[in-house]
Amino acid sequence: MNIIVLVKQVPDTETRIKVKPGSADIEREGVNMVLNPYDEFAVEEAIRIKEAKGGSVVVITMGEQKAEEAVRTALAMGADRAKRLDGAEFAGADAYATAMALAAAVKAEQYDLILCGKQAVDDDCAQVGTLVASMIGIPVVNMVVKLEVGDGVVKATREIEGGSEVVEAPMPCVITAQKGLNEPRYPSLPGIMKAKKKELKAVPLGELGLGAGDVGAAGAKTKVVELLMPPERKAGQVFEGEPAEIVPKVVRLLRDEAKVV
Repeated sequence: MNIIVLVKQVPDTETRIKVKPGSADIEREGVNMVLNPYDEFAVEEAIRIKEAKGGSVVVITMGEQKAEEAVRTALAMGADRAKRLDGAEFAGADAYATAMALAAAVKAEQYDLILCGKQAVDDDCAQVGTLVASMIGIPVVNMVVKLEVGDGVVKATREIEGGSEVVEAPMPCVITAQKGLNEPRYPSLPGIMKAKKKELKAVPLGELGLGAGDVGAAGAKTKVVELLMPPERKAGQVFEGEPAEIVPKVVRLLRDEAKVV
């Protein structure tokens, strides 16, 4: 069973984010970057399938050299090798251009199954997995919380509004992982040491069979015009005194100012 996992490096959700002045990007200096949490579920599931059925797990990402930190995490968890799409041409990509590059990288591999997180926690687009499947021409099952792999077919339980449904799909296919699919393992010390020796190949655009106009900002269908921080919340009011005096004031403010009653 040959499995490909698509991953992304994202800012840690516990990191304080600031907008970079004069740009439509965040200030990345000093920001802790991690493997996208939803991608962790995908990596863990791929490793479990490999442990049960044999085969290999290949991790693919796109980004600057710093993105290798996230890939090394996946390798330390148990993935076999990795590729990083490397080059200035990939910068400024939206979900479409990202999927275009990743799909080209996937086509260069032998695979039975493709896994990725349902979304990245930085942009929350939740589009890349579906777009990759569409560009390759294979089925996709999104927001999977349980996965059973059979002979040439998968049975996936996926979340829907108000419940869940069970879907069967022929392989190869794309599965996007939702929280609850599994409990990702922590990389062990031996795993971390082994990850340093595993293959992590930087793949330039020229090896993908695409042109510079297909990827990055040139191939994007959307553009981030501006980033704005949420407005600061107003300080709350504190009322002191006897309940008989305070309650009418609170009710009046909730009705006349907050307009919630």
